[in-house]
Amino acid sequence: MSSREADRISAAQQTLDTLYEISQLLNTQLDKETLATCVGMIESGVNPEALAAVIQELRREAAAAQNAQPDVR
Repeated sequence: MSSREADRISAAQQTLDTLYEISQLLNTQLDKETLATCVGMIESGVNPEALAAVIQELRREAAAAQNAQPDVR
């Protein structure tokens, strides 16, 4: 691996770490892998507002599905 490529990878990792810290401060509840996926999608042209709306809807559906399950003890 060239020095230039190593620098690029290091910068990308540092950027992701910073974005993750910001997401933690904003209480987004996104793990690093999910955040990296979202960043990649946005870099590929996905509308950030539409992506946020999809994530919110998926969370609502997951919560509704979890609440619909009977409490097993």
